[in-house]
Amino acid sequence: MTRTDTIGRCGLAGRRTTLGATHALALPVWLALAAAASASPAQEAAPDSAREPVALHVTPGERLTYVVRVARLGTVGRGSMVVEGPVDVRGTPTYRLHFAFRTRVGPVRVVNESESWLDVASGAVLRFRKHERSPLSKHDEAVELYPAERRWEGADGRGGASPSAQPMDELSFIYLLRTLPLAVDSTYRLERHFDAARNPVLIRVLGRDTLTTPAGRFPTIVVEMRVTDPRRYRGQGTLRFHLSDDARRVPVRMESTMPIVGAVTLELESRAPELAAGATPR
Repeated sequence: MTRTDTIGRCGLAGRRTTLGATHALALPVWLALAAAASASPAQEAAPDSAREPVALHVTPGERLTYVVRVARLGTVGRGSMVVEGPVDVRGTPTYRLHFAFRTRVGPVRVVNESESWLDVASGAVLRFRKHERSPLSKHDEAVELYPAERRWEGADGRGGASPSAQPMDELSFIYLLRTLPLAVDSTYRLERHFDAARNPVLIRVLGRDTLTTPAGRFPTIVVEMRVTDPRRYRGQGTLRFHLSDDARRVPVRMESTMPIVGAVTLELESRAPELAAGATPR
């Protein structure tokens, strides 16, 4: 049976986390609280095992490295996802999330980097940066977010209202994804992207699988995310994630498409400080 959970406009009212020793605060704790605090009636009726928030152990210093492969061309580069912090943004402690990969397909050099600064107390993104380069296109984005005012401003003069007091961006959504219960056949509709025109983000849990990557062999949960992105996908795009089927929910495999390059797959090569629980090193 399929259940649909709506997570978005209702946030963490009355559930702010006390910072205390910021270095010791696990990054997604507030995200797990958000999933629990904003559960729909359908989710509340689900069994406890299906709606219990997942406690992830992601702290500054987590570094995931990936092998980048392109359909029909094989391995073409390396990528990484890194958590750093705390970093001060306008007087607020944040964790800096950084995703990057550089690759070459024949003579075509491709660069894709994203940075997101998350308020570790409220779960809101305060700043977002994106840098993309390829021979036929380039894109740079710099955004300041003001969650309390539900608005955002871009360095290019664009701006607008945000639908949530806990706005997110395309990178931080991956970390939110890691906290959801993700029972098989569940679907989620999130209204959390800082740009109202980029909502909703639709998530569907497809099932379970066992996957072998350069980092080892992993039982995984397979999740599909549909995003609205007129610039990149000319409408709606689909990303697929294989998350380790354990408490950490490490992205073991990520699949997407890019202009010019086409279908791109990132497979986990290593995780610091340690491999995900349950992995069997090769």
